[in-house]
Amino acid sequence: MEADGLPVELWQLILSYLCLPDLGRCSSVCRAWNELVLSLDRTRWRQLCLSCLEHRHPHWPVQPDVEPQSWRDTFKQHYLASKTWTKTTQALESSNCLSLFQRRKGRRRLCVGAVAEFSSLRAALAVASPYDRLVLLPGVHEEHSEVLLKVPVEVVGQGKLGKVVLLASINQHCPTARLCNVVFMPARFTSVLYKTTSGYVQFDNCNFESGQLQIHAPGTCQVKFCTFAQSSIHLRSVALCVLENCEFIGSENASVIVEGYPSSDRNWACKHLAMLAKSCAASVWEPSPAGCPVAKQDGWGESLLEPVRMCEIVIGEERSSFISTVGAQALLGSAQEDTEFRENLQAAKEEEYLALDSNSSDSDLSSDDEEDARAAYKLPYQAHSLSHTLADVTDSRLQSDRLHALQTDLKLKSLQQELQQDKEAQSLASSLQGCIIRQCLFRDGKGGILIYSRGQAKLEGSIFRHLTYAVRCIQNSKVIMLRNDIHHCKASGIFLRLLAGGLIADNNIHSNCEAGVDIRKGANPLVLCNKIHSGLRSGIVVVGNGKGIIRSNQIYGNKEAGIYILYNGNPAVSGNHIFQGLAAGIAVNENGRGQITGNIICENQWGGVDIRHGGDPILRNNLISCGHSDGVVVGERGKGLIEGNTIYSNKGCGVWMMSSSLPHLINNQISHNGIYGVALFCRKDEAGDYPPGQGGNETFQEEREGASGENDPDSEEEYPAARPPISVALVELNSINHNGAAGLHIKGSEALSVIANVIHANRDGGVAVLQSSQLTRITNNSICCNGREGVLVEAECQVELRGNGIYENRSHGIISKGEGVVEENDIIGNHRCGLQMLQAADMKVTKNRIQAFRDYGIALFDEAKGLVQENLIFQGRSKKFILRPMSNAEDCIVQDNVLLTVKKRFDMECMLINPPARPHVRGGVLGSCMAAGGRRVSSTTTRMDGGCHHRRSIFCTIL
Repeated sequence: MEADGLPVELWQLILSYLCLPDLGRCSSVCRAWNELVLSLDRTRWRQLCLSCLEHRHPHWPVQPDVEPQSWRDTFKQHYLASKTWTKTTQALESSNCLSLFQRRKGRRRLCVGAVAEFSSLRAALAVASPYDRLVLLPGVHEEHSEVLLKVPVEVVGQGKLGKVVLLASINQHCPTARLCNVVFMPARFTSVLYKTTSGYVQFDNCNFESGQLQIHAPGTCQVKFCTFAQSSIHLRSVALCVLENCEFIGSENASVIVEGYPSSDRNWACKHLAMLAKSCAASVWEPSPAGCPVAKQDGWGESLLEPVRMCEIVIGEERSSFISTVGAQALLGSAQEDTEFRENLQAAKEEEYLALDSNSSDSDLSSDDEEDARAAYKLPYQAHSLSHTLADVTDSRLQSDRLHALQTDLKLKSLQQELQQDKEAQSLASSLQGCIIRQCLFRDGKGGILIYSRGQAKLEGSIFRHLTYAVRCIQNSKVIMLRNDIHHCKASGIFLRLLAGGLIADNNIHSNCEAGVDIRKGANPLVLCNKIHSGLRSGIVVVGNGKGIIRSNQIYGNKEAGIYILYNGNPAVSGNHIFQGLAAGIAVNENGRGQITGNIICENQWGGVDIRHGGDPILRNNLISCGHSDGVVVGERGKGLIEGNTIYSNKGCGVWMMSSSLPHLINNQISHNGIYGVALFCRKDEAGDYPPGQGGNETFQEEREGASGENDPDSEEEYPAARPPISVALVELNSINHNGAAGLHIKGSEALSVIANVIHANRDGGVAVLQSSQLTRITNNSICCNGREGVLVEAECQVELRGNGIYENRSHGIISKGEGVVEENDIIGNHRCGLQMLQAADMKVTKNRIQAFRDYGIALFDEAKGLVQENLIFQGRSKKFILRPMSNAEDCIVQDNVLLTVKKRFDMECMLINPPARPHVRGGVLGSCMAAGGRRVSSTTTRMDGGCHHRRSIFCTIL
């Protein structure tokens, strides 16, 4: 009969009535008939697969509603797997040709039951030959003593699962066995349901209730489509075993216990199990909706937040989830923002400037005339050492492009990309040792999997829910977790301690009562490409000398810190997106350390990064943006190197520090934050309405008590030795611009060094020193175009201003009510006085170059005193140079100053040439050591002594 003689639909209807052997014969007729048989995949093959009593839905119990790609292939795999137990060593090693002529062994079918040939299982085993099939008839079969399995047999329950109940304890002493479609319950004398110490056992479609399976090396097992109700399986030094499509319910302890290093003594079945595991591993590289419970969905569990908001910016092929819509608009519209900022700032300050200049004879000139006058008196200061940095922050389009490039560089990597680049991770992902658990469901019990004493386990595509903990890996053990779903655990989802390690990759970990991943006591795992979210506490906790590499994860929506590092925890945290947390993004507390590099940390309720109580991390090259509070918080006794970060558009401060902390803040871009760029306070309550973020309320009593005694002796070697100890907080080589208040706000009680920063276009002043009982050194900075004064020094503050360029600020260049030194600065083009001393100020003002556009170069009011000597003061539009009080002339010495007026525009262009405009930073980079910084200042001072005012430029006229 030709296949095209009837419509295809009619052929499919006819063939759908055939049994399995007939379908096989039809598929061998010809290619057309084979295609017709294959076309029955969703009908007849599905019916045959689901009607078989020896196995269940191929995605049970994880995704029983998702159909496989091919029901025929699934049926074939199930059939071949059911024959695995018969493939002994001789069969595997035999030639394919000889197997065609091999005579099949006759297999008997022995029935066991009340009305059958054998009344008990023991009686049937006594007469059974190798590979016989023992069929247990429906009913309860009870054995009153241990049953010894001495010959390879297959024990199968007749009827649906649950009809056959076996109350026995079986001890296997033969090379292989298979048990199928049986409910196992413990005998009265022991809780051990089945035990093997040497052979291979295969369980298919069985239920285990209130008992335990024990598999000891060199024995091994394959368990598929089985249910463990208040039961467990204990694997001791097993070289390789496979648990697939099993359900574990209501365990009183761990459901699966893996103990001991995998034995090198392997039995005949390990070769088959390795081939099976390799074929299953392909799903990791080519994920499909049927392969894993988390691949199907876009959100998991009940989140504590609103749905995750995604920005419209798309980097590469994936959605970017690291910045809010508001942040995206701020990024894309930064060019307009800079322009609007300047315009609004000008309008807001216009009345103030008119009032301040009311005594000026030129105050009635138009704005156009004012601009012309300003151009006539403008000194060329743009060529100083930090001008390249200033050009970057003033060019808004360049700044926008840089932010966009940074986001592209920090794009989240996929697991495939990580495995291609990290050979260690690739080796772990492909390793096949110990216990392999695939597509299993662990629920409603105490523990999921316990791995200890150098045990090894690999978990793929499984679900862990409503447990006390999902996975506990301790004592030098290793766990590999790929594409699992872990949620609603009463404690931590994954717990690693005591030098445990492994790979935790591409998992969905959410809604757990404690940390999603808990790393303690020297544990050192690889945590890659996971989604860790909606936890009732922190996402990842690293404590008690815990280590680990935490990379390319999405950590969001956790109630406490996204990553919490404390008690000498020292992980490497890189390439993660940490966002929308209800507390800090990353918290480093209680002597925690860590290298935190290349992360995107945004939209967190508290600080993006929170460091306090001895925390000493390296925070480098991160994007910390759009936070609801401060970008970086360095609280009481916090330390750390904060280098090369972009801290952008946070509602609070860019960096919030306490004066008792000792951070090193170097080479960061701190811009467009709602309040101060960098703020230093004495106590927490002095921050007013802007409290810093804490890491959370988690308690770690065990680590707190043992932190001093369990320090890893090698941990100091792993910590970078290139960082010299520092005795004062350092703010160095940062670009602090376009912030909503002052660029640098100081209200502290400890010493501070501010070196070689660009502080530009902040909405209030550049630097405000409101409280400083110890010396604050402000050296070699460019402070320009800020909305108010360049530098403000309040009463009783001690300040050293040296080598700075203070240009074109909207009010005075420097206002001082305190004490200190103002030496070798360029204070040029500010809208009001170059330097104003008020109240009881006591300053030594020497060797500065000063020009004020509309006011005095130097103005001394009230009880101001000190020394004003050897300064070069250029003429401004007001033609005012020095205003000094007459009441305390003996306390205020003004001498040897040079006052210059300019006759030609060309003369102005030559004023700041010898030496050139400040600041002077050799090579554009300043070292981090204070001693080295001091030497640079001294050498710069010596070089500046030969300035223009000593050589008496021919373009100047001495008044």
